[in-house]
Amino acid sequence: MHTVIIKTKHGKINSKNMKSAASAIRSGKVVVFPTETVYGIGANAFDEEACKKIFEAKGRPSDNPLIVHVSDLNMAKTVCFISKKYEKYLLKVWPGPLTIISKAKNTVGKIVTANLDTVAVRMPSSSIALELIRTSGVPIAAPSANISKMPSSTSGKHALAYFNGKVDMILDAGRTKYGIESTVLDLRTFTVLRPGAFSVEDLTRAFGKKPRVHSENVVSIKKVRSPGMKYRHYSPNTPLFLYKGNIRDLNKMLKKHKKIVFIGSDNACSMIKGVQKIRLGNYQEEIAHNLFDALIKLDSVKAKFAVIQSFGIEGFGLAVMNRIEKASNHLSFKNEKQLHKLMNVYKK
Repeated sequence: MHTVIIKTKHGKINSKNMKSAASAIRSGKVVVFPTETVYGIGANAFDEEACKKIFEAKGRPSDNPLIVHVSDLNMAKTVCFISKKYEKYLLKVWPGPLTIISKAKNTVGKIVTANLDTVAVRMPSSSIALELIRTSGVPIAAPSANISKMPSSTSGKHALAYFNGKVDMILDAGRTKYGIESTVLDLRTFTVLRPGAFSVEDLTRAFGKKPRVHSENVVSIKKVRSPGMKYRHYSPNTPLFLYKGNIRDLNKMLKKHKKIVFIGSDNACSMIKGVQKIRLGNYQEEIAHNLFDALIKLDSVKAKFAVIQSFGIEGFGLAVMNRIEKASNHLSFKNEKQLHKLMNVYKK
């Protein structure tokens, strides 16, 4: 398949390019496009055959539902039921990095909802994404633009590496704003199913009450109620271990293992000596923005193992730690004995 690459810029929309991308969506083709969170791989949400192509391109399990992107509240109501109770709140928070789970209408196929009676819907704030949806005139089903289980694309360069020759078109607008996916909120139970760029604190301020945060063990989930709940996600090919102890103690451990790459904040990296490091920045927003880029970069280093530090869970931290836990396949350590045990598993 020949993939058309269109260079564009956030905030500067070329109407000719947008019409071309919208035409591709309406004709059942697959288009990779930027949102404010990460890149999405999208197709007409009303076209089941087109949506099947998303699963094929990503290698995505069929029981993992897609997020439907809309351009306004009226379009959202064509795919799901929204109560008057929540409508006024959604007008406050949309467009933005918040996905809601609500009862699906029969306009969207079972492939989009993964045979559930609910559907995930969001209105992105990216000007490119919004204009693409408006010009297409249909909701666009779009999970994150990555091969299943790999880190999400936060730049056109990542998207091209994953999907050149696998999709019809890629809109390349450089790096995304947040670098981490949207928060998923189940409106029926007011529960965060996936933490993301819209924090629990943001939700509490916007809705006037604090949501519950889903904490069920991902292995035990039989039905996936939201994208990103059940499967291992965001994982580099390099074995990644999460360190949950003091950075000064870690420095002593890593000095003995030259083939390990350390991923952490700039402050933490300055304390680690003698091994290669990938810096994430120091502030929560920087760390979230750089996380997936760091995980993708890790595989180009060709190290035997990688260690990533743990972060606090307030604000953006909850989403960051959710992604790190999944990227590391929940493999963590606090001391050298535990580190050796993890390393030995991958040596076999």
